[in-house]
Amino acid sequence: MGKNSQKCRPPQSGGAARKLKYAVLAIGALLLINTVILLFGANFTFGMVLQGIASAAIILYAVYLNRIPLAGHIITGTMCTIALVFAIFLAVYGKLDNAEYNEDAVIVLGTAIRGEQVSRSLAKRLDKAFEYYGKNPGALITVCGGQGFQEDIAEALAMERYLVAKGVPPEHIIKEDKSTSTYENLSFARDALKPHFPQGFSCVIVTSNFHIYRASRLARYAGIPANHIGAPTVWYTIPVNYLREMLAVAKMWAMPPKAQGA
Repeated sequence: MGKNSQKCRPPQSGGAARKLKYAVLAIGALLLINTVILLFGANFTFGMVLQGIASAAIILYAVYLNRIPLAGHIITGTMCTIALVFAIFLAVYGKLDNAEYNEDAVIVLGTAIRGEQVSRSLAKRLDKAFEYYGKNPGALITVCGGQGFQEDIAEALAMERYLVAKGVPPEHIIKEDKSTSTYENLSFARDALKPHFPQGFSCVIVTSNFHIYRASRLARYAGIPANHIGAPTVWYTIPVNYLREMLAVAKMWAMPPKAQGA
């Protein structure tokens, strides 16, 4: 009986257990440090709250590692595996660009700016759009994003300024500066493009690679036939962006927006 009960419990001591504990503790500490850095270096987002909670949970898990029953370890391992597979799926999907470089329009989805300046994440999206424009200069570029918390101007205006400074003629840019969500980005961009293409249009969506899957799905709900190009994710924002995005995708699956005609 004693031998069997010992098999049902996680290791209570030993070098392997200590190494696991320190490894988990290090992961939690690094995530917490990353959260603090983001709080001081970027606009505040719900993703930062999620990352702060996750890092605290990981640290507590490490501290009480030897006191947690086997069932707790199994549940934790299962949840972490699901989250990892989910994140890998989003990352891989975001790298499968399918632009044909003959689309009528480019829709660049906005993200937070600092005052009036585009963030590094947004600059990477705009650089991808500019790269596309160099191969298809006949396309209209629609920049999307309203004015949010900690922003002095609308994201769309900052995006337009960035592209004009790189050499895109202002007449080739359409500003959509009222949206506050990805679905509104796409719906309002669709409405802004309709007068230019009354017979319908094809387009390519440009956003960060972690965001491509949800943006593509939401484009279908908005009635937009769209290909996509993923922009690189700034490395130190990977945890916060993927945590927030996984929850956003789950919400979309559970409560999809009402589909609309193009």
